[in-house]
Amino acid sequence: MNINRIGLKLGAAIIVLMIVILASAGFAVDRLFTNFYDAQMRDNAQGIADHFTTMAESGDSSVQSMIRNFAEFSNVKVYWLSDDGKVLTLSGTKLADPSFVRARDTKRLLSGYPVEYMSGNTSGRRFYVVGRPIRTDSSARPAIYIVSSMTEIDNSLGRLRNLLMLSGLGAFLLALGMILIMSKLLSRPLLQMQQMTEKMANGNWDTRLRVGSRDEIGMLGHSINDLAASLQRYRDTRQAFFSNISHELRTPVTYLQGYAKVLTDGLVESDKEKKQYLSIIYQESLRLEHLINDLFTLSKMEEGQIKLKPEPLDLREIIRTAVQKVKLRAEKKHLSLQMDLHDRVPFVRGDRQRMEQVLLNLLENAIRYTEKGSILVRLSGQKEAAVLSVSDTGVGIPKDELPYIFERFYRVEKSRARKFGGTGLGLSIVKKYVEMQGGTVQVDSEPGSGTTFRLILPYEEKQGKGRIKS
Repeated sequence: MNINRIGLKLGAAIIVLMIVILASAGFAVDRLFTNFYDAQMRDNAQGIADHFTTMAESGDSSVQSMIRNFAEFSNVKVYWLSDDGKVLTLSGTKLADPSFVRARDTKRLLSGYPVEYMSGNTSGRRFYVVGRPIRTDSSARPAIYIVSSMTEIDNSLGRLRNLLMLSGLGAFLLALGMILIMSKLLSRPLLQMQQMTEKMANGNWDTRLRVGSRDEIGMLGHSINDLAASLQRYRDTRQAFFSNISHELRTPVTYLQGYAKVLTDGLVESDKEKKQYLSIIYQESLRLEHLINDLFTLSKMEEGQIKLKPEPLDLREIIRTAVQKVKLRAEKKHLSLQMDLHDRVPFVRGDRQRMEQVLLNLLENAIRYTEKGSILVRLSGQKEAAVLSVSDTGVGIPKDELPYIFERFYRVEKSRARKFGGTGLGLSIVKKYVEMQGGTVQVDSEPGSGTTFRLILPYEEKQGKGRIKS
């Protein structure tokens, strides 16, 4: 049986929090009513004590009878404290068990000071006691005790506490049910994510989460789906790459082996044919070298071992050199290779060899995918950066393919990959080199109308330090 650990932890944390809140709220309400009732009892007892004291100080002969009647009506008990410290009833008899009397309070009363305190007996009943001195004309200074029973208040507080406990229990049970439901609802997508990541770890990248919320958990679900899609795309492009690279390697090797065997076996009939075979061997070796160089560059990039030699660069010079190198290849396809170079573009800082390789990759890519028309290399300046663009009138790139063309191993339109050649590494190498030199790469394309790659390179004085590895 699988234990929903996340749900248990979440539910337990909320339950503990709920218990703390309910206990705190119950304690606060209990203190509030207790203090309220105690204040009411204190005010009531003090008022009665003041009234009885005034009646006792009047000197009326019927004062004790009046106090007795008033005490019965007020539900309090009144006792006399004689000047010799004896506690008497209103009838003048000595109180048998004056448990509420304290020696220090008696001394204080006989000295002419009032006292107030809470008292209790062995049965657990509480009393509020107020003592008031009686000022008379004689030298004797008696006093009175007003004792108010707090039984009714304690009973009311007991009923209140029972009600609070029942309400708290009901609220706890209701909250417990809600917590169990909510913790299950909140933890379910997390468990689904955990199950999906296990599948992804086992190589199953086709699964997707069904995300129904827009909160942080929903955002995490979308991120996991994006990761799965990226890994799936990486797997598919890697498989396609290995398939294409094996074909690209097999083709020149087959040519090299075949024509070398023809020459070795002496099956050549003329010097012209011999030169033709040697030319084919040379071209295929160049093709093989280019492929190996791309793989070697990619490997070094993966390991972070690319080292650049930064220096001030005149992009016009690099453009002219790169265009001259690919000019013959463009002429073979009857393509017009043009340059539009602004004279007032400041130098940029970068690696000359790598920048030339970037431009050669873009030019070769443009020539490869352009059957007719022209290729334009333009250099212009912005406020803080130089803009180098390579535009062609080739087949273009579908819009849904544009976000992925700089990924390693990615090739646009796999059905045409063998027709146009290439390894799917050129553009990823371009992007990596440009970013290492502090620049960015942008691309605009329209299927059937052509493609424009735009390199934005900061001027030498604007480029931050540390962007280029040296």
